[in-house]
Amino acid sequence: MKIATWNINGVKARIDNLLVWLKDSQPDIACLQEIKSVDELFPRADIEALGYHVETHGQKGFNGVAILSKLRFDEVNRGLPGDDDDQQARFIEGVFSTGTGVVRVVSLYLPNGNPLGSEKFPYKLGWMERLERWARERLDLEEPLVLAGDYNVIPQPEDAKNPGAWVDDALFQPESRGAFRRLCHLGYTDAVRAVSDNVLYTFWDYQAGAWQKNNGIRIDHVMLSPEAADRLASASVEKHVRAWEKPSDHVPVVIELA
Repeated sequence: MKIATWNINGVKARIDNLLVWLKDSQPDIACLQEIKSVDELFPRADIEALGYHVETHGQKGFNGVAILSKLRFDEVNRGLPGDDDDQQARFIEGVFSTGTGVVRVVSLYLPNGNPLGSEKFPYKLGWMERLERWARERLDLEEPLVLAGDYNVIPQPEDAKNPGAWVDDALFQPESRGAFRRLCHLGYTDAVRAVSDNVLYTFWDYQAGAWQKNNGIRIDHVMLSPEAADRLASASVEKHVRAWEKPSDHVPVVIELA
């Protein structure tokens, strides 16, 4: 099973790229973030024509997540539990039946948290605390679980071309990185780092020639429960997509589970 995650940065603006990528990469399940679309206006027909079932948790103008799957959904859960007042569309979970049992896949879009000193950074940390609680409870099911998405966290200095440029950014704060490490300490595996120590980035800003200079960061991650990690066959970053016309500033991260 091939599972991918991609912050599309506006599904309507990137629909042509998305369709080309789906045909080329052929993921069984694709998690999208920052779709920037309400559910009823999501361009599902073109995607369904490629054989995908589509479930979204959208929001007008910003945020929004989706899961595209060649498998039928057994169950869909929208919104991260723990805060009934949180209206931001950042979390969707799909449950699927396979020949060897159930697999759960989450598409998540963590808050950016900038600027520091505003209410956005405490919201980011609170969201990550809720994710940690939810992820701990899901471990009790002892099922393959894939937490895929834009985490807006640079885990280690080697995950940035120029770490010094990020010391005052919410993505690289000790609190943000600590919250990411706590997921690892629960028993979740960072799929890309489990298979590669190479320099791998998933995001290049549109500004200052970041792509041309390879001035990137790794903030898109696929985290695996122990049952999913046991089946990890490969993990990679599809960097070439960043060079396409009208690209997202993120690229897909892809894993394969045996």
